[in-house]
Amino acid sequence: MAMVLSTCLAAPAWAQGAGQPGPTLLVLGDSLSAEYGLKRGSGWVELLRQRLAQDKRAATVVNASISGDTSSGGRSRLPALLKQHRPSVVLIELGGNDALRGLPLAMTEDNLRAMAQASREAGARVLILGMQMPPNYGAQHGQKFAALFAQVARDTRSALVPFFLKGVADLPDPTRLFQADRIHPNEEAQQRMLDNVWPELKKLLK
Repeated sequence: MAMVLSTCLAAPAWAQGAGQPGPTLLVLGDSLSAEYGLKRGSGWVELLRQRLAQDKRAATVVNASISGDTSSGGRSRLPALLKQHRPSVVLIELGGNDALRGLPLAMTEDNLRAMAQASREAGARVLILGMQMPPNYGAQHGQKFAALFAQVARDTRSALVPFFLKGVADLPDPTRLFQADRIHPNEEAQQRMLDNVWPELKKLLK
């Protein structure tokens, strides 16, 4: 969720397993998925690739995440990514930067809905990774923000991870699982993030 924007707009951070049979998984996210502040190859998307290999699931993982990206940025980038990679599954991990920037909730919801619908129309199954806002933004606003991910998932018949950072950001003392900026999860947290995604993703791979 960093405000550091990459200069590489549409190129994936990496594409593992190109040329292999099996589904293509497209991860469209922000710094939480782009290994911001982490050693290269230690983020949850790379751990996902490793888990797929361990399970002997032939798949291509395309990480099209950009630090600082918003739901509007993801929406603008998605059509080209769908055309280029023709994914079987699209994982949408966006919206956190919208919240940090105080962007309208209705705009975030509309962008997420448009991305999910476009992915489904392209023949992909969709998994939405839900987020929550820090409590200092106000309880009511935070509840509305968290609820919009579930609403979009229902409206677009997409799968949902209710809170991508469960077991990371909601601990009594979550600071040990975050980098010094207290915004970005550290390397230790990446496995928990994958564990939050995997049960729902696995259903889409059957």
